[in-house]
This record gives sequence, structure tokens and C-alpha cells, in this order.
Amino acid sequence: MNFRCIVKAALSVISLVAAGATLRAQVVQPGTQTNGSQANNIITAVPFLLITPDARAAGMADAGVAVQPDANAMSINPAKLAFLEKKYGFSVSYSPWLKSLVPDVNLTYVSGFYKPDERTTLGSALRYFNLGEIQLTDINQQDLGVYSPNELAFDLTYSRRMGDSFSLGTSLRYIYSNLSSGQFTAGQETHAGSALAVDASAYFKKQTVFLGTDAILSAGLNISNIGTKMSYSDGGNRYFLPANLKIGGASTFLMDDYNQVTFALDFNKLLAPTAPVYDGNGKILQGRDPDRSVPAGIFGSFTDAPGGFSEEIKEVNIGAGMEYWYNQQFAFRAGYFYESPKKGNRRYATIGAGLKYNVFNIDIAYLIANAEKSPLANTLRFTMLFNFGEVKH
Repeated sequence: MNFRCIVKAALSVISLVAAGATLRAQVVQPGTQTNGSQANNIITAVPFLLITPDARAAGMADAGVAVQPDANAMSINPAKLAFLEKKYGFSVSYSPWLKSLVPDVNLTYVSGFYKPDERTTLGSALRYFNLGEIQLTDINQQDLGVYSPNELAFDLTYSRRMGDSFSLGTSLRYIYSNLSSGQFTAGQETHAGSALAVDASAYFKKQTVFLGTDAILSAGLNISNIGTKMSYSDGGNRYFLPANLKIGGASTFLMDDYNQVTFALDFNKLLAPTAPVYDGNGKILQGRDPDRSVPAGIFGSFTDAPGGFSEEIKEVNIGAGMEYWYNQQFAFRAGYFYESPKKGNRRYATIGAGLKYNVFNIDIAYLIANAEKSPLANTLRFTMLFNFGEVKH
């Protein structure tokens, strides 16, 4: 596989490591990012952090910020861990990624949790993104050898119940992105990038009667990847992390002793600067200068789109899903994900299934999309979960 192909299949930022470029020179990068979206004008480092590794949430089109928690909760809302009923557990998730474009890219996610008391939960997780082997060439098509780029994120999580219905959670994240092999670009040597980030999350749930049926109503919020900028060369560009606001709700209807169905709806928005429109001399015609601090970039992300409010609305993507459980042993899931054609163009349906036996769960999800239009078509995700012990009340 040549260098041009891996750029198309993997990461838009791999072509942005030129140290001599300035933020003023940022442009929309062609091709497909690692989170599966087509090119758009919100440019961040490490978009693999936006991939939902959990097969349960994936089966519901990534709608999971407010659904009932499991051991994978810290990947989508760390606050949910506080409501886990088992004392400790762990999970392993795996997905071949962008397999309609490349055969050897995959994502692995391993997480675990421990409850030292009824209200507190501690967790940790490792997310590893393998971009396979690529054949590097220079501008003259000279062989530069084979290289295996990779990225990872390691999390430490703390979650605590503040009452019977509400919890807060946070994760501290170390991010490592090794996309280059020490080559020189624009006269400077490239190197791996690293950053620190935090998540801030909240979760609320209450058992009640809704639409004449016993139900659990829940809501969730997670602001993820709030952290330092990342650079791939000394003195070069420093890129925003993909800070993301995820907010949603869910209704779980307890129909009888054997049947339970959940409906979930999530909204997501990237909290990173939208690239402005420039003229031929690099002067900003519409929008705002993206060269600003992390807090200014996050808060300004709600008002900086060149197209105004109508474009800001297009930057919100939606995931809607449902989950049916029979006897808390067999699950079926389905969902639909929508993203504006102007802001990534991810639009697809999902289905999934789950099996629970004793302390063991297994989940699988399948993404349904037109293979000619979506690089995410036919994506599979697998998760195994193990839960042990009882929490003393």
C-alpha cells in the first residue's frame, strides 16, 4: 500500500505535519478520516478518538450516552460507571476498520472497573488504533521503506454517585500518535505527537411510569477530549484534539418480567474551530481565525462557522437507536446515524445482537451502508464483557 492510499484511508492530519506551514494555510483535506467521515472543514488531530469501540452502542448507531451502563461505559460516558451493580469487571472490543478501503487497519479497546464502595467506581482503559503496514515514498516516488503507524489512548476514570439518581464522572487521558517515521518535511524532522486530555460527564436516571408503562428515564452528558494541542514536528503546527460534546436521553420500558425495550437519542458536536474561508492571498473572508487557545477554540466552536447559524446546525450529528432484551439473556439492536453531507456525510443504519450468560456478555454490531458511498460499509464490531462480585449495600 502506498503513502497516498494510507492518507486516503487513514488520517487527514497525516498530510498536515509540514512544519513550515501555518494555521492560516489550513485547508479542507480530501479523502476519508479515521472516524469514517468524508472530508470536512473541521480539522483535528487523532480523529480515531471519535470512534465508538463498544459493539452495544455501535448496534444502536453510537447512541449510548444515556442507556443503562455496562463495563464499556467509560468509552461513551464515564459517569455511568457509578451505577454498575457488579463489584468489578472488564471488557475487550475489536473492530476491523475502514475495511472497504484497506485490509489491515483495526481498533482494539480494553477496559476494566472496580467499585471500592457502593457509590464510587474506578476504571481504566486502553484504546489502540493500528493503521497497518504502508510503503512510504517521497515526492519523487523513491522507496522510503515500510512503516507501521499507530495511535493509542490510555484512560484513568473516576465516577461517583451523588444520590440515588445522579452521578458525575471524569477521565484523564494520555494520547500518543505515531504517524511518521522521523522523516524530514519542509526542512524539519517529524516525530510522534502526544497530548493530555480529560472528559467531564454526568448521568441521571429515574424509575417511574411513562406512557402507562413502568420505565427508567435517563439522560447523559459527556464532554470528551478537552486537552492540550498536538504537534508532529518541533516548531510546527499544533492541532486541536477532537473535543466533543455528546448529550442524549433514553427511555427503557419494563414491559413485563421477560421483555424490556430501550429507545435512545444522542446529539454530537465537535468543539473545535471551523476553518474559515480565505481569498487567494490568505485573507479571511468569512469565519474566524482558527489560531487561538484551547478554551477559545472550544467556546468559539458554537459561533465560528463561516455560514453562520445554519452551518453550526449542520455540525451536529444525530444517532438514534433501540435495544430489545428478552429475559435479560438475548438482545437485538438497531439504529440510524445522520451527519450532514457538508460536514462529513456519515449516514448509515446499524443492527446488533447480544447474549448474556452468567458473568459473560458478548455483543456484535454490523454497519449497513452503500459500499460505493461509505468507507464504513460492512463494518463489524465485537465486544466481550465479564462482570464479577456483588456490591455491598
